[in-house]
Amino acid sequence: MKKRRLGASDLHLSILGMGCWQFGGGAYWGEQSQKDVNEVVHCALDIGMNYFDTAEVYNEGNSEIALGISLKGRRHHAVIGSKINTANARPDLLRKGCEDSLKRLQTDYIDLYMLHWPISPLSIKHFTGNAELIANPPTVHEVFHTLQELQKEGKIRYIGISNHGVEQMEEVRATGVKVIANELPYNLISRAIEDTILPYCEQHQIGVIGYMPLQQGVLTGKYADLSDVKPMQARSRHFHHSKGHGTRHGEEGAEAEINALLKEVYEIANELDVHMSVLCLAWSIANSSITTSIVGSRNVEQLELNSRAAALDLSPAVLERLNRISKPVLDKLGVSPDYYENRNHNRIR
Repeated sequence: MKKRRLGASDLHLSILGMGCWQFGGGAYWGEQSQKDVNEVVHCALDIGMNYFDTAEVYNEGNSEIALGISLKGRRHHAVIGSKINTANARPDLLRKGCEDSLKRLQTDYIDLYMLHWPISPLSIKHFTGNAELIANPPTVHEVFHTLQELQKEGKIRYIGISNHGVEQMEEVRATGVKVIANELPYNLISRAIEDTILPYCEQHQIGVIGYMPLQQGVLTGKYADLSDVKPMQARSRHFHHSKGHGTRHGEEGAEAEINALLKEVYEIANELDVHMSVLCLAWSIANSSITTSIVGSRNVEQLELNSRAAALDLSPAVLERLNRISKPVLDKLGVSPDYYENRNHNRIR
């Protein structure tokens, strides 16, 4: 599988990576057997997929545990990315969080260790109800110099961020600590990062890891209409605020525009004789500014389908057509890449 260099590092990631949120099973994605995890991970490595993306919060650490078990004997073939949540970013908690992740992953080092969300009261509130911590978060300087210490100790190879906008990346850059990756949402109906974030990352040699390339199933063709999407997966600004379970954004959504897009994407997929999810994944990795797009696969059958996108070269005409038909959604949702908070009061700036 083709690989791209991740920012100013010596890591070369497969253009399709493995999203591991479902590993270990949990309330959001349901049960996930270790047997299926083992088979998916081994198959991924066999076809050249080398990047595996997890986080301490995924299924309360069980994602990391499941990934660690599955990589026994093959750790040296994998690039592991994990994330510390913002509520655990205070220096003492951050150090403990990293060491706990190392134990769960059964490894001596994490290749890419990322701050999951920017340091702000709104971000921290997402992970904890601790009023004192929300009111008095650690400074960006404290967080990134602690990460740098962990890097010098060999516990992490590279430092990364996730869900950071230009202003927040500038705050990180002012610490003098080098970050080599920013993980952000990117797909046909979530294109907000194209405006300023992608150009900034290119300018400063920060690789971009695109997550949610199939918008949690919306772009797979499994839903005839957005009204069929389950409430837990309908919490983003793509949907009217009344649709999702625990929705916070209060916006009107872009369901009419997305339903129109889905019909046209389905037609293009039929014309090319490919599965709709393969087409949408191929679109996301066709952007050379995206180092890798991470997609979850619950079993080998799903992995084999998703992996076809890595071999699908879309013509300039098809790419232009997909960009054109998805622009109404981009225009409706705007350039805020935080799809779960109101665009005027969000975590990414």
